[in-house]
Amino acid sequence: MSREQEIKQGLFDNTLTGNRKAVEELTNEGVALGMTPMDMLFGALIPSLQEVGRRFEVGDYFVPEMLVAAKAMQGAMTILRPLLVASGAKPIATVLMFTVKGDVHDIGKNLCNIMLEGAGFTVIDLGVNCSTDKMMAAIKQHNPPIVGMSAFLTTTMPVFKVNIEALTKEGLRDKIRVMVGGAPVTQEYANRMGADGYALDANSTVRLAKQFAAEMGYDVGDGQVKKELSDAVQAVEEMMNKAEVHET
Repeated sequence: MSREQEIKQGLFDNTLTGNRKAVEELTNEGVALGMTPMDMLFGALIPSLQEVGRRFEVGDYFVPEMLVAAKAMQGAMTILRPLLVASGAKPIATVLMFTVKGDVHDIGKNLCNIMLEGAGFTVIDLGVNCSTDKMMAAIKQHNPPIVGMSAFLTTTMPVFKVNIEALTKEGLRDKIRVMVGGAPVTQEYANRMGADGYALDANSTVRLAKQFAAEMGYDVGDGQVKKELSDAVQAVEEMMNKAEVHET
């Protein structure tokens, strides 16, 4: 077995067990050896997440195993993301993404980030528990035309309105399209909060971002996400939907 094959096997195994440190080390080694991001992504990381989903379906894995596996893959994506962007076409536009203040759920947001980047967007991810001040500072620094906010808890959903009102106060609301999402969020709630759009999942996040970008004059091109990536993300989302009732 070649070292490249060993790296792919290691990425598969360590993603499966949620060993983020090992996944990051193997990803860096693969990059140094000249392995392509797509080879590592589709040859090891996504198949591993699909196996996580299979094990969850049959009851061999539970919510904690699912979450650490997703976070391990995210460690690899942090390294591969700039390489994927550099090897692709000119980015469509910048999207600022974060989970609102008081909420630390990020798996769904991270899947959206992967899909947005796969479609050609540049994603600035502010992480979780993002304050309004942090959002405003990032907007002034990066000047994104699109902002995506996520909330998993019903208690944090009202922060959408707080953030949108802050944009209005700063005179930025007309320059930015706001999309919101998260397990308990609905289109009706998004409308009440004053958002421009609501996305149910990662695929619809991409469609909405492309719609906004086109309306604002950006060249969205074909913006097609590889089917393998879309299918893998959808499989993880379905796994999460079945598990979310158990998560606290």
